[in-house]
Amino acid sequence: MSDDAPEASARPRVWKTPPNVPLCAETDLPDPGARSLVLQIGEAFFHGFVVRKDGQVAGYVDRCPHAGHPLALELDRYLTPDGELILCGWHGATFEPLTGLCVGGPCAGGRLTPWPVQVVGGVVRTA
Repeated sequence: MSDDAPEASARPRVWKTPPNVPLCAETDLPDPGARSLVLQIGEAFFHGFVVRKDGQVAGYVDRCPHAGHPLALELDRYLTPDGELILCGWHGATFEPLTGLCVGGPCAGGRLTPWPVQVVGGVVRTA
Protein backbone atom coordinates (compact mmCIF):
# COMPACT_ATOMS: atom_id res chain seq x y z
CA MET A 1 0.00 0.00 0.00
CA SER A 2 1.31 3.41 -0.96
CA ASP A 3 1.55 6.35 1.43
CA ASP A 4 0.46 8.64 -1.39
CA ALA A 5 -2.98 10.19 -1.10
CA PRO A 6 -5.41 9.35 -3.89
CA GLU A 7 -5.47 11.77 -6.78
CA ALA A 8 -7.77 14.71 -6.10
CA SER A 9 -10.93 14.91 -8.13
CA ALA A 10 -11.27 17.71 -10.65
CA ARG A 11 -14.88 18.16 -9.51
CA PRO A 12 -15.47 20.93 -6.96
CA ARG A 13 -16.34 19.76 -3.43
CA VAL A 14 -18.55 21.13 -0.71
CA TRP A 15 -18.30 20.26 2.97
CA LYS A 16 -21.92 20.76 4.11
CA THR A 17 -25.32 19.61 2.92
CA PRO A 18 -28.80 21.10 3.11
CA PRO A 19 -31.15 19.67 5.76
CA ASN A 20 -33.78 16.97 5.24
CA VAL A 21 -32.22 15.23 2.22
CA PRO A 22 -33.19 11.53 2.31
CA LEU A 23 -30.07 9.33 2.18
CA CYS A 24 -31.10 5.71 2.71
CA ALA A 25 -33.46 3.51 4.70
CA GLU A 26 -32.15 2.83 8.21
CA THR A 27 -32.61 -0.89 7.47
CA ASP A 28 -30.15 -0.54 4.54
CA LEU A 29 -27.41 -0.12 7.17
CA PRO A 30 -26.33 -3.27 8.98
CA ASP A 31 -25.65 -2.86 12.70
CA PRO A 32 -22.70 -2.42 12.82
CA GLY A 33 -22.27 -1.11 9.31
CA ALA A 34 -21.43 1.91 7.17
CA ARG A 35 -22.33 3.32 3.80
CA SER A 36 -20.64 5.83 1.51
CA LEU A 37 -22.79 8.62 0.08
CA VAL A 38 -22.03 11.25 -2.55
CA LEU A 39 -24.49 14.10 -3.03
CA GLN A 40 -24.44 16.54 -5.91
CA ILE A 41 -25.16 20.07 -4.70
CA GLY A 42 -25.30 22.43 -7.64
CA GLU A 43 -22.10 21.86 -9.61
CA ALA A 44 -20.21 20.54 -6.57
CA PHE A 45 -20.15 17.22 -4.71
CA PHE A 46 -20.30 16.28 -1.04
CA HIS A 47 -18.60 13.02 0.03
CA GLY A 48 -19.75 11.54 3.31
CA PHE A 49 -20.60 8.29 5.05
CA VAL A 50 -23.06 7.11 7.65
CA VAL A 51 -22.38 4.55 10.36
CA ARG A 52 -24.85 2.46 12.34
CA LYS A 53 -23.70 1.03 15.67
CA ASP A 54 -25.73 -0.17 18.66
CA GLY A 55 -28.96 1.11 17.07
CA GLN A 56 -27.60 4.65 16.59
CA VAL A 57 -26.65 6.40 13.35
CA ALA A 58 -23.88 8.97 12.88
CA GLY A 59 -22.59 10.77 9.79
CA TYR A 60 -19.13 12.06 8.87
CA VAL A 61 -17.45 13.93 6.05
CA ASP A 62 -15.40 11.32 4.20
CA ARG A 63 -12.07 12.96 4.86
CA CYS A 64 -9.24 11.74 7.09
CA PRO A 65 -8.15 14.40 9.61
CA HIS A 66 -4.54 13.17 9.24
CA ALA A 67 -4.06 13.26 5.48
CA GLY A 68 -7.24 14.79 4.05
CA HIS A 69 -8.32 11.99 1.73
CA PRO A 70 -11.24 9.51 1.86
CA LEU A 71 -11.02 6.86 4.59
CA ALA A 72 -12.15 3.70 2.80
CA LEU A 73 -10.01 1.82 0.30
CA GLU A 74 -13.08 -0.09 -0.90
CA LEU A 75 -16.66 1.14 -1.26
CA ASP A 76 -18.50 1.08 2.10
CA ARG A 77 -15.54 -0.59 3.94
CA TYR A 78 -15.23 1.93 6.77
CA LEU A 79 -15.27 -0.39 9.78
CA THR A 80 -12.64 -2.69 11.24
CA PRO A 81 -13.38 -6.40 10.59
CA ASP A 82 -15.00 -6.76 14.03
CA GLY A 83 -17.23 -3.72 13.38
CA GLU A 84 -16.06 -1.93 16.51
CA LEU A 85 -14.19 1.05 15.00
CA ILE A 86 -13.97 3.17 11.85
CA LEU A 87 -10.65 2.54 10.09
CA CYS A 88 -8.69 4.81 7.77
CA GLY A 89 -7.42 2.29 5.25
CA TRP A 90 -4.51 4.51 4.19
CA HIS A 91 -2.64 4.97 7.48
CA GLY A 92 -4.48 2.79 10.01
CA ALA A 93 -6.05 5.50 12.17
CA THR A 94 -9.06 4.22 14.13
CA PHE A 95 -12.10 6.21 15.26
CA GLU A 96 -15.04 5.62 17.58
CA PRO A 97 -18.10 5.12 15.33
CA LEU A 98 -20.55 7.32 17.24
CA THR A 99 -18.24 10.17 18.29
CA GLY A 100 -15.63 10.29 15.50
CA LEU A 101 -12.85 10.48 18.11
CA CYS A 102 -9.52 9.09 16.86
CA VAL A 103 -8.40 6.47 19.36
CA GLY A 104 -5.33 5.19 17.52
CA GLY A 105 -2.93 5.98 14.72
CA PRO A 106 -1.33 9.16 13.39
CA CYS A 107 -4.17 11.51 14.38
CA ALA A 108 -4.88 10.14 17.89
CA GLY A 109 -6.99 12.62 19.82
CA GLY A 110 -8.31 14.24 16.64
CA ARG A 111 -11.82 13.80 15.27
CA LEU A 112 -13.64 13.11 12.07
CA THR A 113 -15.72 16.05 10.83
CA PRO A 114 -19.33 15.35 11.80
CA TRP A 115 -22.03 15.36 9.14
CA PRO A 116 -25.38 16.01 10.85
CA VAL A 117 -27.82 13.19 10.07
CA GLN A 118 -30.95 11.88 11.77
CA VAL A 119 -33.38 9.00 11.39
CA VAL A 120 -36.94 10.13 10.67
CA GLY A 121 -39.61 7.52 10.06
CA GLY A 122 -37.02 4.84 9.29
CA VAL A 123 -35.17 7.02 6.76
CA VAL A 124 -31.68 8.43 7.35
CA ARG A 125 -31.75 12.13 6.38
CA THR A 126 -29.43 15.09 6.60
CA ALA A 127 -30.14 17.24 9.64
